[in-house]
Amino acid sequence: MTTTSAPPARSARVHVQRFGTFLSGMIMPNIAAFIAWGFITAFFIETGWTPNETLAALVGPMIIYLLPLLIANMGGRMVYDTRGGVVATIATMGVIVGTDIPMFIGAMIVGPLAAWIIKQVDKLWAGKIRAGFEMLVDNFSAGIVGAVLAVLAFLGIAPVVTALSGALGSGVDFLIATGLLPLASILIEPAKILFLNNAINHGVLTPLGIEQAAEQGKSILFLLEANPGPGLGILVAFAVFGIGIARASAPGAIIIHFLGGIHEIYFPYVLMKPALVLAVIGGGATGVATNLLFGSGLRAPASPGSIFAVLLQTASDSYIGVILSVVLSATVSFLIAAVILRASRKKDLAAHEAQGDRFGGALAKNVENKGRDSQVAGLLGQEAAVAGTATATRVENIVFACDAGMGSSAMGATILRKKLKDAGVENVTVTNKSIANLTDEADLVITHQDLTARAHQQAPHAQHVSVENFMASSKYDDVVALVKSQQG
Repeated sequence: MTTTSAPPARSARVHVQRFGTFLSGMIMPNIAAFIAWGFITAFFIETGWTPNETLAALVGPMIIYLLPLLIANMGGRMVYDTRGGVVATIATMGVIVGTDIPMFIGAMIVGPLAAWIIKQVDKLWAGKIRAGFEMLVDNFSAGIVGAVLAVLAFLGIAPVVTALSGALGSGVDFLIATGLLPLASILIEPAKILFLNNAINHGVLTPLGIEQAAEQGKSILFLLEANPGPGLGILVAFAVFGIGIARASAPGAIIIHFLGGIHEIYFPYVLMKPALVLAVIGGGATGVATNLLFGSGLRAPASPGSIFAVLLQTASDSYIGVILSVVLSATVSFLIAAVILRASRKKDLAAHEAQGDRFGGALAKNVENKGRDSQVAGLLGQEAAVAGTATATRVENIVFACDAGMGSSAMGATILRKKLKDAGVENVTVTNKSIANLTDEADLVITHQDLTARAHQQAPHAQHVSVENFMASSKYDDVVALVKSQQG
């Protein structure tokens, strides 16, 4: 069976998403360490909640050594497993000692690079080592390569990364000083909708924000992407002015987004009506402008972007500004979205009646079981054909995949597990993971439609199902029906 190649724009988006996922993949597994540093800073520094000079001594070493080394180790492991992580950590000590600023950017560069180099070195004598000498060669080669890279990083990379960090910091300071920082929402908010939210927040803003927080005790950068206000405004607008399943599911999505911090839940609502990107840009810019006006910020990253996490990390002098930034950004986002939804309401209702509710999925709900099973098989057959795969595989391992593998995919997996349990289906595992960690061991992969192309590349032999909304999709019922039919 022949397949057509992906359009250039889609292919470019996939590559950008993959690169962004790699960047955020070095940060997100270590978020707990960032939060721990934030709490220690909030409590024990001189201006903290409970100042303690002795315990405040933890703050410096954690930001200088612990956090960059964790990032480097994770980046190395992503490239070359544990061995890559060890060499990456050794090499990153070179950029840490070679400068006097936190080396987050240096760790994100040197860590993966060092792991890639030791991987290539290992290939030189793969299969050529005499039996019994494997451990000796492995340990000494990794030690020698790590030592050399640490020296090179100290002498050559540290000055370059220091200059780069200084330039980025100066750029941020310029935007803050001139009041232009709200314009960043023009780039950030549309990029979030394309599932680059983790890449932007944890791959770019968090490293810069940590450096700023180390100097000033707080950073506005932690709120550029994590502010839950714009998404809240969108969801409230759908709850009031939406139609069909989009309106019915919006109240539940508000809880998951605003309280749970899973921002991906509102992305499909914007994608189904792209004009709403104006609403999130307006809301985001309003939030940034409010924080600029009040000089407010967070002590450490708020992850996930729940209102609870935001308030816990808010600096002691910033509660008014941060709370207002959330309220005002939600209000502006709601007002713009309300105008857009109201203006297209008649057209949307007509399309809804003529074509069915496209937000809920492609298949009708009122179909007899036998006919439904054949439709499910047809659905999976068509989607699997895109990747050139068969549909005869018995489905026993279902994987939900999203960008980070922690938020929206976990939510979808929970919903499907319950549906399978209620249907009496047994011996089927439902898990969630990031697309970067997806393997061909899965029988069936469920992703958001904007991430399916990447999922196909990671698991080409699995069956794939795309959904528009992880929280509410009739395709979950179709998957349950397929599994039940296979189990007789």
